[in-house]
Amino acid sequence: MSEPRAGDDLERYEGMFRFRDQDYYDRHLVFDHVVPMDGANQRQRFEAVARSLRDVLTQRWLLTKETHHRRNAKQVYYLSMEFLIGRTLLNTVNNLGVRGYVEEDLRSDPHQDWAELLDAEPDAGLGNGGLGRLAACFMDSLATLEIPAIGYGLRYEYGMFRQEIHDGSQVEQPDNWLMHPDPWEVARTTESVEVSLNCSFEFQGGTLHRLPGQPIHMLGIPYDRPVAGHGGRTINTLRLWGAASPDFFDFGEFSGGEFVDAVLYKVMAESLTRVLYPDDSTARGRTLRFVQEYFLVGCSLADIVRRFRDRGNAWADLPDKVAIQLNDTHPAMAVAELMRILLDEARLGWDEAWDLTVRTLAYTNHTLLPEALEKWPVEMFQTFLPRLMDIIYEINHRFLGDVRAKYPGDNWVLSRVSLIEETPARQVRMANLAIVGTHSTNGVAQIHSRLLREVTVADLADIFPGRFSNKTNGVTPRRWLLLANPDLAALLTEALGDSWPRDLDRLAELGPLAEDAAFREKFRAARLAAKVRFGNWLKRDLDVEIDPETLVDTQVKRIHEYKRQLLNVLHILTVYHRLRTDSSFDPAPRTYLFAGKAAPAYHLAKRIIRLINDVAAAVNRDPRARGRLRVAFLPNYGVTLAEQVIPATDLSEQISTAGYEASGTSNMKFMMNGALTIGTRDGATIEMGERAGEENIFFFGLTAAEVAARRPSYDPGWHYQNEPETRAVLDMLSSDLISPGDPSRYDLIRQVLLDHGDYFMHLADLGSYIQTHDRIGNLWREDPEGWTRKSILNVAASGYFSSDRTIEEYAREIWDVKPCPIP
Repeated sequence: MSEPRAGDDLERYEGMFRFRDQDYYDRHLVFDHVVPMDGANQRQRFEAVARSLRDVLTQRWLLTKETHHRRNAKQVYYLSMEFLIGRTLLNTVNNLGVRGYVEEDLRSDPHQDWAELLDAEPDAGLGNGGLGRLAACFMDSLATLEIPAIGYGLRYEYGMFRQEIHDGSQVEQPDNWLMHPDPWEVARTTESVEVSLNCSFEFQGGTLHRLPGQPIHMLGIPYDRPVAGHGGRTINTLRLWGAASPDFFDFGEFSGGEFVDAVLYKVMAESLTRVLYPDDSTARGRTLRFVQEYFLVGCSLADIVRRFRDRGNAWADLPDKVAIQLNDTHPAMAVAELMRILLDEARLGWDEAWDLTVRTLAYTNHTLLPEALEKWPVEMFQTFLPRLMDIIYEINHRFLGDVRAKYPGDNWVLSRVSLIEETPARQVRMANLAIVGTHSTNGVAQIHSRLLREVTVADLADIFPGRFSNKTNGVTPRRWLLLANPDLAALLTEALGDSWPRDLDRLAELGPLAEDAAFREKFRAARLAAKVRFGNWLKRDLDVEIDPETLVDTQVKRIHEYKRQLLNVLHILTVYHRLRTDSSFDPAPRTYLFAGKAAPAYHLAKRIIRLINDVAAAVNRDPRARGRLRVAFLPNYGVTLAEQVIPATDLSEQISTAGYEASGTSNMKFMMNGALTIGTRDGATIEMGERAGEENIFFFGLTAAEVAARRPSYDPGWHYQNEPETRAVLDMLSSDLISPGDPSRYDLIRQVLLDHGDYFMHLADLGSYIQTHDRIGNLWREDPEGWTRKSILNVAASGYFSSDRTIEEYAREIWDVKPCPIP
């Protein structure tokens, strides 16, 4: 690990982190838990280290807040339903550059085991996929770049769920990540916020009944977590809202024997932030999600306005002091809520309030999938948030008036851009609200931003052409390379010096080293060390064995049809079919790894997980595949698992149907760690090819334009009838080999592929995908030096995909905010 660069930093940190000299660690271990030093367990030791580190951070954290307040600096407020931050301890130690000091101070505790201590911290259950991980990377970059910022999210008690695999199938268990006190968070009860819904409830006959028009009040209790930038100069804040009832329980009802009714509102309020993404296949689940989104917006905007006014600012200065970024449509209610505050509390006129709202808010779109562009029933707004519904109606009325003036007589345009969808049911289009009510809408990759403008919201882009831009996503190199891949990070520091984690453009200097045989040898050694380390971790934690000498082929992301894990499985079955039917077939030895969660109500995705595990069982027990082909599904994918598997991967699968992936960020993490990519021309993978050279990316399949052109006449049955391998593989799905004793187990998958049109065009791309994999296997086996060159060139080209670059673009082009160095 690199130490702080400047001498004064080194001296400062060395003094600050002498835990044992200052009794930080001993005091927290003994007095917080009331245990003797030799009687503490690893969880208690972890909490002692974390609290000691937080103690040291506190002065800098307070100084950051005081400096931002005193200078009245323009501040970024990042609203997101997810922050997939993973574990905090090692990331904070690495960002401060003090890992060596911490480990040295802990050596005097004979019961301390650094690896076990790190494992005692669970992944924070605050996110699920790329949306939340992007938000976490952005928070890291904002602090590293010394930009004043606060992230706002919800404090989910149980996260999404802990994924277990039973008999090959996903089983959801509670992710009780807050079972123990979280040593990083600070409850700020004196800064609690009250939010109200125009709907109450009563409990009758075992059923909860809604009582419209009787307001219910809830408290948002803020829990603050420090976000340390690299170098430790700025410590920004992630503020998470926990829900509570203003009154613990109704004493009169409890005394009268109505025990359930007495605590009803406490239970209801706390349930609001119990889980991330409640099951939205039920009306109650959708209602809970709707209220969660308002709770985030209501609490956060109240807090933002309080901070703004506490600094003595006039309302007219709001856009000059506040930049609010909406991370996808989930916080889009902020448009109406900020208008409500400016109209009802600040008593501004409509035109002034609207101007301030639009100039303060900005919106990031993360999807082209119509079903992911949120819509909420008008009836739900009218029941829970009637004032917001009135404001949305007025926004829409004024907006459509302007549209009529621009497109006289064109009712089709009016119906498409209206904030209200009239059929089949009246719903509020949250993406339209976000676009109309903000000054900026950005996509997250060049192709995504183009398709967003030209296809998804083409009419709105025509009305507001100056509001649309692209901000290609990025990932933080501090976590995804410096922390996750210490051997490669050490080699980069040897070659480039220690400034690259804050200046990832330095990686471009590796390009010429791809032709240096000595460097290639060191590079291969670092890559193998990561694979060996991952194999040891996998055996220890998941009891899965892999051969690090094989080509490790990985697809890790949420399970979804458009991500096309199914295409990957069809290729594996093709290879397996060849092994079974052709004794001369000798593929390059390969290990296929999958990981990802399926939404609890997404039955097809859960069936794909079962298929992956059934294929793994068939392949792994077959002697013909031994040493050549191995398949594993790794349960409960999260940040910690990603930190292990990504550095150990040789081939990254980015195989979404072209035109459906907004950006992807796992593709960038794999590239940064030296994996080569097989992918469609989709999301940011296109830009990766432009920067690394398409000869160093394995592209295959239809382009987005070709997908759109072929869709009207596409017949997946043609591939089944005319491609023998495709037919053989699909027939394997109903064979005893894959589904013994249950030939109908994968009828749903066969129907999706053959009877229901194969919407995501698996079979259209399968032939190209197989041919590309054949080339990959040949390169791995026959030209290891050529593979290593490509790997080095990918790392060299990955500097652009740092989240620091993305945040600099947001700061300059959307937020108009500048760094505020802390003295």
